[in-house]
Amino acid sequence: MSEEAKEIKKAWAKKKREAIEIAGVIHDIVEDAVWTQSKDLPELSAKLVVAVDAANKFKEENGL
Repeated sequence: MSEEAKEIKKAWAKKKREAIEIAGVIHDIVEDAVWTQSKDLPELSAKLVVAVDAANKFKEENGL
């Protein structure tokens, strides 16, 4: 695998990880603190949508 391909895969993994981390925070709130932190869900959900869209765009642009 070329260095360029490795860098693209690394960048793809980073974008996926960013979305997964946000999803994990949402999961933790829903599982453990929905009554006290539900106010945070709309902002986190918006961030998740942006992160997933960015990851999908990157994937499409790079033929992954």
